[in-house]
Amino acid sequence: MATIITEISKYLIIFFMVLYTIKCFTVLKPVREDKKNHALNVQIVYVFIIHFLCYLTLFLKYKTISIVIFYLLQMIVSIVYMVSYHGIYKKSSRLITNNMSFLLLIGYVMLTRLDFDLAKKQFAFATITLVITAFIPLVIMKCKNLKNWDIFYAILGIGFLITVFVPFLGVSKYGSTNWIQIGSISLQPMEFVKIIFVFFLASALNKAKGFKDYIKVTLVSGIFMLILVAEKDLGGAAIFMMIFIMMIYLATQKTMILIGGLGGAAVIATVGYSLLKDKFSHVTTRINAWLDPFSYINDAGYQICQSLFAIGSGGMEGRGLGKGLPTAVPVASSDFIFSAICEELGVVFALCLILMYISCFIYFINISMKIRNSFYKNVAFGFTICFIFQTFLNIGGVTKFIPSTGVTLPLVSYGVSSVVSTLFLFGIIQGICVLENNGVGGNEEQTVYKQSNHEEVFSGE
Repeated sequence: MATIITEISKYLIIFFMVLYTIKCFTVLKPVREDKKNHALNVQIVYVFIIHFLCYLTLFLKYKTISIVIFYLLQMIVSIVYMVSYHGIYKKSSRLITNNMSFLLLIGYVMLTRLDFDLAKKQFAFATITLVITAFIPLVIMKCKNLKNWDIFYAILGIGFLITVFVPFLGVSKYGSTNWIQIGSISLQPMEFVKIIFVFFLASALNKAKGFKDYIKVTLVSGIFMLILVAEKDLGGAAIFMMIFIMMIYLATQKTMILIGGLGGAAVIATVGYSLLKDKFSHVTTRINAWLDPFSYINDAGYQICQSLFAIGSGGMEGRGLGKGLPTAVPVASSDFIFSAICEELGVVFALCLILMYISCFIYFINISMKIRNSFYKNVAFGFTICFIFQTFLNIGGVTKFIPSTGVTLPLVSYGVSSVVSTLFLFGIIQGICVLENNGVGGNEEQTVYKQSNHEEVFSGE
């Protein structure tokens, strides 16, 4: 009987995942408010059905009451959060809350399957963070001077980044010195500094009047990225570089900035790798494994080969929760959790997950374009790029589309620093959405989004 239930559940999970994903895009269309609310309510039903079926499957496999208790705790937190959040902030986005909650729940499901202790730890930190981030819209509404703190953001961000070089505080993992250890807690400063970096760029670009100001912004941004290179955290450096290029492009609205920035980044990466590859042995290993993983299957290419085997063995419908071998992939609970999802929940489920991330990206972009306040427009856009580019780096590395960069899949992979920082990212975007929907998103200096300044950026004036 248990086998029949789990097999039926496997296909029902895929079916409701497809329906949920369709709703992610239908609610983006301009429809009547009552229809949109109905679609969002149906979405929540799909979330809880999928969540229940996943934990039913896990319970039937492991037959432990702790799984039932953990499932009930997740349900309580999710329901209380959704009801209370939208009760307090009536102008907040339910789609953001739905997607954020669902991504967290998918992460809990997979971590319960892979490492129950990590799942419980992730749940505890995420729950605490949800309580804290619930105050972010209020802070955004009350604090009017956040746009003026560019120097503070720069000092705070750079100062926090260099803590990894403090003796007995910085820790090296997987070839990079980008962690700090405080007692039994490990933190990755880059995950938090990327939020500060976006605020720095948004504030500095909001103040920029001409070419000299943009040069200053570039120099300070370069310091952030050079520190990350010194930490050997090239995945983090790539995220910061992409955020910088795209936010400069938004501020100047010049296509040559985008083309030149992306081209320049490619040249710098190629030349830098050629000159410094002996000092970045872990990067060389990852690139060799990416180029020809099967030639290094017993060492450097083992991880990516196992990832590809896992994705291929899962097929379209997956092998079912608990029926695969996801732990055969090193670091399956964090960097390579997407391959575990493909193996046990199927490629169809994984593709729907990608589309869910894309729906978040589209909605974030809509918020960025709609907000009239130039500072928060920059902030929302910067976070949008940060979120979708990190998603691309993770999934691209797992599927061998690009070399592995060691970044996590937002809200799904295990990683306290990553989950906490991403929840803050969602909370800030939600706060910007509330700000705009309450009709207070404009500012006195933005009539046409500083168009006259943009036209003079490279005129030397």
